[in-house]
Amino acid sequence: MKQLAILILLLSTAFAAQGQKYMTKNGFIGFYSHTPMEDIKGDNNQVASVLDTGTGEIVFQVLIKSFHFDRALMEEHFNENYMESDKYPKSTFKGKIANLSSVNFTKPGTYDVTIEGDLTIHNTTNKVSIKGTIEVVTGGINASSKFNVVPEDYKIEIPGVVKEKINKNLEVTVSMKYSPV
Repeated sequence: MKQLAILILLLSTAFAAQGQKYMTKNGFIGFYSHTPMEDIKGDNNQVASVLDTGTGEIVFQVLIKSFHFDRALMEEHFNENYMESDKYPKSTFKGKIANLSSVNFTKPGTYDVTIEGDLTIHNTTNKVSIKGTIEVVTGGINASSKFNVVPEDYKIEIPGVVKEKINKNLEVTVSMKYSPV
């Protein structure tokens, strides 16, 4: 927990002095895999993120061991066999709102956005462009998105014995409730 607090402090100071900074320490990222053989769902409610409304910069850090599953065995396999969470303990995203000028952070409302940046999972970084929604509300900002991730793109090996149980495209859901710093 102490490391998370230090990370939040560092992330919040990493942004330019312009604009208002918003953050959360308990954002949500979940993923879902559906196959005829099995559904797999992992949820993480301990996602740290900072958003700078002046620059459009957005940063996420996700501790891999904070994903939880309905079955303990799934969680164990996820951490030990696929994500190797002792070796690669976190995933990160650092990017920007590409269409920042279309968002009025001073006016309540819902805005469609495109976020572009670098997504790092399993120590492999790829450039991504993700569609999402920013909702400006009284006292904060909500952000959400749904997109797909291909484990193979991040050098996550799925053993042949379970390949039929895991979809090649995982649906990722992101939901953040930011408060001003």
